[in-house]
Amino acid sequence: MTLKTRIGTPMSDTKRLLMRGRDTLTEVVGKLTFSESLFMIVTGHEPTKAEAKVFDACLVILMDHGITPTALVARLVEDSIPDDIQVPIAAGILMIGNKFAGTMAGAGRLLAEGVKQTNQHAWAAATVASYNTSHRRIPGFGHPYYFPEDPRASRLFEIAAEAGVQGPYVMLIKTLGAEIDRAVGKHVTLNVTGAMAALLCEIGFPSPVLRGVTVVSRAGGLIAHILEEKETHASTEVMKLVDEYIAYEDPT
Repeated sequence: MTLKTRIGTPMSDTKRLLMRGRDTLTEVVGKLTFSESLFMIVTGHEPTKAEAKVFDACLVILMDHGITPTALVARLVEDSIPDDIQVPIAAGILMIGNKFAGTMAGAGRLLAEGVKQTNQHAWAAATVASYNTSHRRIPGFGHPYYFPEDPRASRLFEIAAEAGVQGPYVMLIKTLGAEIDRAVGKHVTLNVTGAMAALLCEIGFPSPVLRGVTVVSRAGGLIAHILEEKETHASTEVMKLVDEYIAYEDPT
């Protein structure tokens, strides 16, 4: 059996350098931006101007949010392994998951299911009831600091509206939000990852790899944190706080 790929030509093929059927040197490099190239290599087609604007905004919005767990881990690893930048970057992005920054994956799966339903209001009600019964949080909703709205989500929707990107996924995430509010009796914030899930699905980015957008985005921010850590050695101060505030308790 011959394995095949449609993504790019192998290093051994020195006569061609293709990316998704395009000449990399003449049709991609210098022609497409990084975000446009990323969209193209994943989806197989170049984004429209509207899609590119939304995709670029999604890539930027989660690049950094201060000393988050991802940044802190990257800084601590940088202090231990200062000569190999890929190691602290990898350590930091491994923190992206169902709790920190990566919940658009779960939200995307919900939206991919819900958009197929004939009665989406009934689907939203059933989904909320199911999550409530099992005491699970619906991905993409709720935030410990932003209330009543997440300004990052609002800004993404503004950019999408300006670009003319509005459709069934945006409507569905808002329908789901309204049903959550009705079920719990108060407003629950639609956070940035929920907005990202809706908009990335709207522009045709494959839902199984939505979290990859955050991984790429946050990796860029971690480079800045790693450089700052080299200059300030802030993680040593963190470890001093550990010594000060976490006391040893003799188990005997």
